[in-house]
Amino acid sequence: MADQYAQSSEDIRPTGIPAIPAIRWDEPPEGPVLVLLDQTRLPGEESELVCTDAQALVEAIRTLAVRGAPLLGIAAAYGVALAAARGFDVDEAADSLAGARPTAVNLAYGARRAQAAYRTAVVDGAGPERAAGAALEAARALHAEDARASAKMAAHGLALLEELLPGGGHRILTHCNTGALVSGGEGTAFAVALKSHRAGSLRRLWVDETRPLLQGARLTAYEAARNGMAYTLLTDNAAGSLFAAGEVDAVLIGADRIAADGSVANKVGSYPLAVLARYHHVPFIVVAPVTTVDLDTPDGASIEVEQRASHEVTEVTAPHVPVLGMEAGGGIPVAPLGTQAYNPAFDVTPPELVTAIVTEEGVLSPVTAEGVAGLCAESRGGRVPID
Repeated sequence: MADQYAQSSEDIRPTGIPAIPAIRWDEPPEGPVLVLLDQTRLPGEESELVCTDAQALVEAIRTLAVRGAPLLGIAAAYGVALAAARGFDVDEAADSLAGARPTAVNLAYGARRAQAAYRTAVVDGAGPERAAGAALEAARALHAEDARASAKMAAHGLALLEELLPGGGHRILTHCNTGALVSGGEGTAFAVALKSHRAGSLRRLWVDETRPLLQGARLTAYEAARNGMAYTLLTDNAAGSLFAAGEVDAVLIGADRIAADGSVANKVGSYPLAVLARYHHVPFIVVAPVTTVDLDTPDGASIEVEQRASHEVTEVTAPHVPVLGMEAGGGIPVAPLGTQAYNPAFDVTPPELVTAIVTEEGVLSPVTAEGVAGLCAESRGGRVPID
C-alpha cells in the first residue's frame, strides 16, 4: 500500500535554502540579543526573530516561535543570561521564563541552571559583568551538552531499532517535530530516523500532520525534505489505517516531560498512537534527554497539561507570510462563531504502553520508576532543582 501513495524518491530533495540556526546568541553594537529562527513562518519563509529582553523571549515561547522541549531549556538559559547582560532583574526573568509554558520541564531547568550560575558568581564576589558572563557560560554549556546528547540518542536509538527490527527497511511513524528545530543538535526522535536514513536503513518516514498547529506538516516535513529523506505526510486520523495495513514498524516520538513513574507527556495525539502500537504489536519508543525527566512529578496524573486557545481549533490560521493576498497570521473560521474547543497541547502516555525510553545515558526498557530514577542518577552532573 505504502509507496504508491508516497512521493517518488526523485521528488525528495533538499530545498537548497541556506540553513539558519534555531537559536543563537549575538552581540551587535547595540547590545547582546538572542536570535531565533521564527518557526511560525516555516516552511514558507526562514526568518529570524530578535529578542532583546526576557519578556520578548517569553512571548516567542508562548506563540511557538521557539518550541520543543530541549530547545526551550536552552532558550530559557540564554534568556536569563540576556537579562543579566542587559541589567534586568535576573530572578524575575528566570521566573517568567520558567512559567512561560507549564508542561515542558526543560524551560524551568534551563532558566534555573543559568540563574544558579549567576547567583553563585555574585556570592563569590563577581560584579555584574562577570556574573552575566557566568550565566551565559551556563547557557552555552547546556547548548553544547544538548548537541552531544542528541548524537548519543541517535546512536542508541538506531541500535535499538536494529535490535528490534533486524534487516533494516525501517518504516517509522513520528508525531509533531523532534529534529534540529527543537534541539542544540539534530534532535531527539527525528535524529534517530535521520541516522537510520544515513545508514541506508530507513524505508519510509511517516509524518503525522499534527493538528491543530501542523508541526508535522510544516516543520518535520520541512526537515525531512532538507535531509533528502523518504517521507510521507498523513493526517493524524489516518494513522490507524497505516497500522492496520502493516505499514508501520515502529513509532518514535519525543517528550516534553517524563514523570518519575515513566509516564510521558508529548504533543497531543501521541497517546492514541501508543494505543494503536500496542494493539498492533509495534514498538512505541520515546526519545528524550534526561533533562526532560522530572522526578518531582510522581506520575502522569500529576503532569500539568497546557490548554491552548480555542481559536487554534476553530480557525485555520494562514501562514505568517502572506498567501494569495490573505493577511499574514489571519484566521479562517471553520466552526460557528462562539464554538468552544477542547485544545490540550499535550497528552500523557502511561509507562506500560512505552516500549522503551531512549536517552543519552542509554535505553530504558521496560519502563519503570526504578529505571527512570537510575537514569537520572547516572546522568552527568545531576539535576538543578526547578523550584
